[in-house]
Amino acid sequence: MTIFALSSGKGIAGIAVIRISGPKASDVLTILTQKDLPTPRAASLRALYRQGEAQPIDHSLVLWFPAPGSFTGEDMAELHIHGGVAVIEAVLGAIAAIVGCHPAEPGEFTRRAFEQGRLDLTEAEGIADLIAAETEAQRLQAVRQMDGALGEIYEAWRTDLIHALAYMEAELDFVEEALPEDLFAHVLPTVDKLIVSMGVHLNDKHRGERLRDGYQVVLLGAPNVGKSSLINALTNRDVAIVSDIAGTTRDLIEVHLNLGGFPVTLVDTAGLRDGGDEIEQEGVRRARDRASHADLSLHLYPAGEPCPSDLSDSEMLIITKIDLLDKGAELPGASIGISTKTGVGLDALLKKLEERVVKDMAVQEAPGITRIRHRKALEEAVEHLNRAKSGTVDNTMPELVAEDMRLAARALGRITGRVDVEDVLDVIFSDFCIGK
Repeated sequence: MTIFALSSGKGIAGIAVIRISGPKASDVLTILTQKDLPTPRAASLRALYRQGEAQPIDHSLVLWFPAPGSFTGEDMAELHIHGGVAVIEAVLGAIAAIVGCHPAEPGEFTRRAFEQGRLDLTEAEGIADLIAAETEAQRLQAVRQMDGALGEIYEAWRTDLIHALAYMEAELDFVEEALPEDLFAHVLPTVDKLIVSMGVHLNDKHRGERLRDGYQVVLLGAPNVGKSSLINALTNRDVAIVSDIAGTTRDLIEVHLNLGGFPVTLVDTAGLRDGGDEIEQEGVRRARDRASHADLSLHLYPAGEPCPSDLSDSEMLIITKIDLLDKGAELPGASIGISTKTGVGLDALLKKLEERVVKDMAVQEAPGITRIRHRKALEEAVEHLNRAKSGTVDNTMPELVAEDMRLAARALGRITGRVDVEDVLDVIFSDFCIGK
């Protein structure tokens, strides 16, 4: 079955790109152009026609990529047409009328590339992340993964494990052969090395996942302390209702910032107090719950009122309404003073936040884990390797040690798509846009 999709709409020069991929892509191209196939990987100017008609729809730059040298690994064509709505609809309609063609589903081009062995699952996920990237740091991480840096790490571990497993298989399958003594001694160093390497990789403070989802900063404080005013001031928008009435903010309000090239989600919450109606108390519960999972909590206290001095490293003290203080009044040493009314301290707060985000989210030299499915598979692999290690030390039956090593290899293989991935493919590729 041949698929097609509009990959991009109107560009700077009013150009749209249509991609066609599949076993009959060559037939589709010859029907549309009423000519032989163009020179591979060279742009050709061709008129495009509906099947059986002599009047052209449009004049297009046509590129032809014969298999396997294409993105999908199949025969593939690109049509660079004029970007008007009528032209696009006419060309798409002409393709759809050709027997054996159907519009691509979300991610179908990339899924075909995976199924043809052109890329592994981590690279496919890197493409999805690149499409969704909103900040420079997200783009860099996505390109790194798309280029195969993360998949190479997992495949190298899997290869080492398979080589070690070969010793165990030899013990089981060739018991009558003259094999080296104490095969466990050949296996244990590899198992130890892999446990350590995977442990370091897992102990990354979830940097990769946080970079994909955004650094979470939650504003906490009593009613009317200035949380909503602060979030409006930091975003230069009226995203939260500001009122002197206690309990105005009852649900979580999220806004997104770009600080130092990193994505940050700023969360306004209900004022923390006892009492209030049932709805307000639910807002307070949600505020505390969100703060417990946040990367950083900003605790707001109005100027002149008592404030804590024992905040943790994941908390920051903000003194609000400092315009009401007497001139020369001192603030608590670890705090930042602000006034949303005069704007004093807002630049200092943004700078402090940016420094904190850049420090916590700094991209490491080695690629990090970017998805929870990677993390769970790695944790499963480490669990099996630890069990295999115990078996080698305790001289457990080699069948059990080999099985744990085999299960660890399968867990690693699921990350890159080597084994047992049918159940996750639909989820992964459903996040893609049409035509990618």
